[in-house]
Amino acid sequence: MRKALLLIDLQNDYFPGGKMTLDDANEAVQNARLLLGRFRNEFWPVFHIRHVAMKPDATFFLPGTAGSRIHPNVGPLTGEDVITKNYPNAFRDTALLNLLKKIDIQELIICGMMTHMCIDSTTRAAKDLGYNCTVIGDACATKALALNGLVISSKHVHLSSLAALNSYYARVCTTEEFLNYNQ
Repeated sequence: MRKALLLIDLQNDYFPGGKMTLDDANEAVQNARLLLGRFRNEFWPVFHIRHVAMKPDATFFLPGTAGSRIHPNVGPLTGEDVITKNYPNAFRDTALLNLLKKIDIQELIICGMMTHMCIDSTTRAAKDLGYNCTVIGDACATKALALNGLVISSKHVHLSSLAALNSYYARVCTTEEFLNYNQ
């Protein structure tokens, strides 16, 4: 089955010193880098997805800023597709679906940020479009959320998001499991 890697929103604003620092971002990007290395070594397709904020009240991923650039640990090489999106779902109003169809991709390996938002919405959309999905949980990161005065830790948000995707929408695994399984 022909597979492609989607690296979603691994952008500078999510890292220490950025405008929306996520917990475990450095660990996630290191694992994403391992996945990217494997895909490049095997000459499997790679798609870099980056978010650019278009809302007037946006505070991060602002057009033309250093924070909106893809993190240097997983920066695109010449010939690798870079898809710019303005919504959490990487398929919405982008060329991603057409590019995947053009090269007959059936399986998507998904990682990036934020687990509860862009990873979740893109994975669900991909499944609805007929793709087999694998989400690499330790190559994703998120933040704490609040609801009704309660704070849900980033760890619980992350694990709950992955658990909700696991089984029907995707197979969720670690970087090591993916790399060992796909030898």
